[in-house]
Amino acid sequence: MDLSFYKSSLSEEIRDEGRAEGRTEGLARGILLFLARAGIDVSDEARERITSCTDLDTLSRWLLRAPTATSVEDVFAEK
Repeated sequence: MDLSFYKSSLSEEIRDEGRAEGRTEGLARGILLFLARAGIDVSDEARERITSCTDLDTLSRWLLRAPTATSVEDVFAEK
């Protein structure tokens, strides 16, 4: 059985993309959990903005703001 594909650069690139996607999904889920725990209503538009974001730095900033947010706008605010 030829397993060379699994050691190829294309295979590694696919794995890296999967890892990045998993990290962004996890951060988005964390943001939404913090907001839900605080009883903050998240509109469909805001939920889409959070879950469709693929920038790890942006999601990390939002995640750090989420525990002290009093509204979803606090999470998105450029401070």
